[in-house]
Amino acid sequence: MPVKVGIPRALLYYYFYPQWLSFFQHLGVEPVVSHQTTRGLLEKGLRSTVDEACLPVKLAVGHVLDLKDRVDYLFLPRLVSMARREYICPKFLGFPDMVRNTIDNLPPVININLDLYRKKSNAFNFFQTLGKLFTKNPARIYMAYRASCQAQNNYWQQLETGLLPDGLKPLASGTPSNRMADITIAVIGHPYNIYDRFISMDMIKRLGESGVSVVTADRLSDSVIRQETARLPKQLFWTLNQRMIGAAYHYFNEPEIHGLIHVASFGCGPDSMTGELIERFARSRSTKPLLVLTLDEHTGEAGMVTRLEAFLDMVRWRRNLADVAVTL
Repeated sequence: MPVKVGIPRALLYYYFYPQWLSFFQHLGVEPVVSHQTTRGLLEKGLRSTVDEACLPVKLAVGHVLDLKDRVDYLFLPRLVSMARREYICPKFLGFPDMVRNTIDNLPPVININLDLYRKKSNAFNFFQTLGKLFTKNPARIYMAYRASCQAQNNYWQQLETGLLPDGLKPLASGTPSNRMADITIAVIGHPYNIYDRFISMDMIKRLGESGVSVVTADRLSDSVIRQETARLPKQLFWTLNQRMIGAAYHYFNEPEIHGLIHVASFGCGPDSMTGELIERFARSRSTKPLLVLTLDEHTGEAGMVTRLEAFLDMVRWRRNLADVAVTL
């Protein structure tokens, strides 16, 4: 039987799962993904995590608990930096240690560092170290790495065409924009918040059913994101939050975008800074409506639905006024 490696359906799973899946499969390893988020799974994470942790981390602990008795290894990479002179959130860096110190009877944890902060660092070193855990054949590791890079590039290309991940059955699964929509809304938030159907309360699907075409930060290339964030007085060294700010700035200036929704996590320091920068830009340089939704484990579905409905009513009212003004 192949070795089973558990991958929590949380955090950077929503960025890199196609690459991880391809790499493990080419090495003859069976990747096992935790189940879709449920209330019970979240509550398991809440009971095993300190109160100061943000919602995505609490949820990730729940996904680890869902996996620990079903796999031979747990894949919890320590992602320090994904780009030169930039960092990932400190809670992501400490996540493997948090898991080890709060959950008993864990299988072996794979927590290899990925640190691309310095100029001469590269991702292959990470995958080479990972591959050596399962094979001694360097050629096999290299071929698995090449295939995984192609899978990841295909995934990014699909997102940029307007497809949205649908449960992250990798690559071919997505939901095209609603062609019958009368307005387009940009949903700005980390993928682990907006694509998790339980945590987001299926926000993207609700918007689609309300006649809204949805775009996200993942529709934009990295070059567009960095061009937009160049407006900031200094470089923002949080990679994930840089994507949120760059996407928001871009969509505020896109005529076909009628409003923006910023989804943040309560207790997340970088998100609070991101939200402030986006709100300042909205007040000073744009007339487009902006809705800020902050999620935590106590967020109620009824309250979120009410706010979404009110926001969409306002967006449509403003658009109708604009249409009338054009015809006068």
